[in-house]
Amino acid sequence: MTITAHQAKFRTFEESTADDWAVISPQLNVTQSFVPEHVLEQLRYLQSDHGGFPVSRLEHSLQTATRAERDGRDEEYVLCALLHDIGDTLSPFNHPAIGAAILKPFVSEANHWMVEHHGIFQGYYFWHYIGLDKDAREAHRDSPYFEHTEEFCAKYDQTAFDADYKSEPLEHFEPLVRARLVTSVPAQ
Repeated sequence: MTITAHQAKFRTFEESTADDWAVISPQLNVTQSFVPEHVLEQLRYLQSDHGGFPVSRLEHSLQTATRAERDGRDEEYVLCALLHDIGDTLSPFNHPAIGAAILKPFVSEANHWMVEHHGIFQGYYFWHYIGLDKDAREAHRDSPYFEHTEEFCAKYDQTAFDADYKSEPLEHFEPLVRARLVTSVPAQ
């Protein structure tokens, strides 16, 4: 393999130098600049999967975001509503963690916690039908974000399976995704 002047030259991190990292570090922002398009592409994959639900997984995400937006929620919250189930087709059993991981550098602690825990809170509405404890969310009752997450599920997530609801199309939310998911490397 040929290494260009725009690539580091090490084979292990132990061999790396400050010059190597001077090449690599600026590329993190380049890679991050691809994220909005990759997120939108992943959202489009949700269109082909309904998982037995009355609407596609994309329509559910659009309804959730549209309901939040029409209710006057801020852009960050609407973005969380849009992306909360983005991991459904990648890892259904762990989908909240995927959405939360994508959003973490860009949202408040409250909204990150909401996305990360929405699955167990959503279970309140149906887990008793599938042999699980609908009150499992109570294990998180002492969290300062319990009511925030409870409200998200009650008002936006669990209501977003209405085949007759007129949600905004994905194109409506594309500027939000493009604006909110591009940034310099976050401070550690």
